[in-house]
Amino acid sequence: MSDSPVRAATPLDRIADAFVDTIATLSPMIATDIGVAGDPRAIDDFSPDGLAAVADATRETLRQVEAAVPVDAIDEVTRAAMIERLSLDLELYDAGETHAELNNLASPLQSMRAVFDLMPTSTDDDWADIAARMQAVAGGVDGYIASLRHAADRAHGPFPARRQIDIGIDQARDMAALEGFWAQLASGAKVPLTLAADLTRGADAARSAYGRLAEALADLRGGAPEDDAVGRERYQRFSRRFLGATVDLDETYEWGREQLASILAEQDDIAHQLYGDGTTTVEAMARLNDDVTRQLHGTDALQRWMQETSDAAIAALNGTHFDIAEPLRTLECCIAPTQDGGIYYTGPNADFSRPGRMWWSVPPGVDVFSTWQEKTTVYHEGVPGHHLQIGQAVYRATDLNKWRSLLCWVSGHGEGWALYAERLMADLGFQDDPGDRMGMLDSQRLRAARVVLDIGVHLGKEFPGGGTWNADNAWDFLRENVSMQPDFLRFELDRYLGWPGQAPSYKVGQRLWEQARDEAATRKGDAFDLRDFHRSALDLGSVGLDVLRAALRNL
Repeated sequence: MSDSPVRAATPLDRIADAFVDTIATLSPMIATDIGVAGDPRAIDDFSPDGLAAVADATRETLRQVEAAVPVDAIDEVTRAAMIERLSLDLELYDAGETHAELNNLASPLQSMRAVFDLMPTSTDDDWADIAARMQAVAGGVDGYIASLRHAADRAHGPFPARRQIDIGIDQARDMAALEGFWAQLASGAKVPLTLAADLTRGADAARSAYGRLAEALADLRGGAPEDDAVGRERYQRFSRRFLGATVDLDETYEWGREQLASILAEQDDIAHQLYGDGTTTVEAMARLNDDVTRQLHGTDALQRWMQETSDAAIAALNGTHFDIAEPLRTLECCIAPTQDGGIYYTGPNADFSRPGRMWWSVPPGVDVFSTWQEKTTVYHEGVPGHHLQIGQAVYRATDLNKWRSLLCWVSGHGEGWALYAERLMADLGFQDDPGDRMGMLDSQRLRAARVVLDIGVHLGKEFPGGGTWNADNAWDFLRENVSMQPDFLRFELDRYLGWPGQAPSYKVGQRLWEQARDEAATRKGDAFDLRDFHRSALDLGSVGLDVLRAALRNL
């Protein structure tokens, strides 16, 4: 769908494409996620044998990639990116991390449910696929339980902390509730009676499976470590997983502290602009929250405002600071069917028949939303954030092969870009309103704070107030630095404790993106053009940040 001449596939492209096809077979949930052919009625095999099959395919593909001879610059990037990603995937597997995945947000417990958000529901055949896939949840859950037990039996191997086990028990029990997600999904279908019965049976099967998962986690709880910290060796590995770069963790920790102090000073200045000298940031935020002109009431109003803000950004940025291809000018803003508080983006499928979508999962009882705080989130998830970045990779699929355009995702690249996009929109004048700018700074402050917290907790560093970082003082630190409702904040802390290295990838990724831009500006001097930089960088697709910077130096 690209406007540029079609590039002929190379031998390395064919290796990459074949790997995507293999993964789509081994992981039908990934196939649904990226919008390629797969079995829409199946759930992944999360058992030790299923994980081993993925590892074997990865190992064989890595061997082929290492032996391949690049034929052009695109191949050079593909080879470097695949070697970096696949090698690390195998390192994590060999260390036992793959068998022990459990946290409050991004583990098989959640992904087996989340895949249903991406399934079409227009026809009876679509609903038949959903009914069959709900039946298949049982096998996925049983395989997942087997892998967790395998991890528990492995001497000195990694295993989730007790806090994450407890969260998993609660989440699994919620998914096993009689009137929970599965029952609501089944009852929402307007289908013939026979198919409705199949959906009910599928919902009962999925619900029962999550009940077994809750019981299994309760059985495993006693052997789970009480300490949330994973230690330096494991953390360094996770950091590379989420950044695609090796960073000095101690230097990064101190940089995070400096960033936090700088943002605090900028917020104080905004507070004074808004409400006069002597007004604290906390007071200013409280007054912004009480400002009825900055409030939305109800999820319908929230959805409309998200869509209007997104559409306006696309119209203003296209042809100025970005080149936005026609298929990317559609972004659907949606209220998620879940209520866990997350805000996230799902990309388009290969032919854009399913557009990119921004989802807002609103917790029960939350009915008032503050635009000053959330405008920057729309830019983060939409344009110029995730939607432009991920959608551009899909749009450039004829140049990038399927692995680079659809499958490869590096958090530091993706989340770092989205946070870079937030600050960029402020720098370009889209958040000149002091309240909106306070919201952007609030977002930046959160991301800087969790660099400090995440590294501090997992490496056992000295807490700024004395003693060693732990869950209790991390909670106090978050409450002091983050403007969120307590339930949201507790969810965030649990995430950092159970998903080490992921949260810092936003701010550290932003740092590496800004360094890459500044290096390009210095290298090109007066010839540097921001729009060209954005196009060249995004055309590379999501790659590790070390690979990104090396590729940009060659442009």
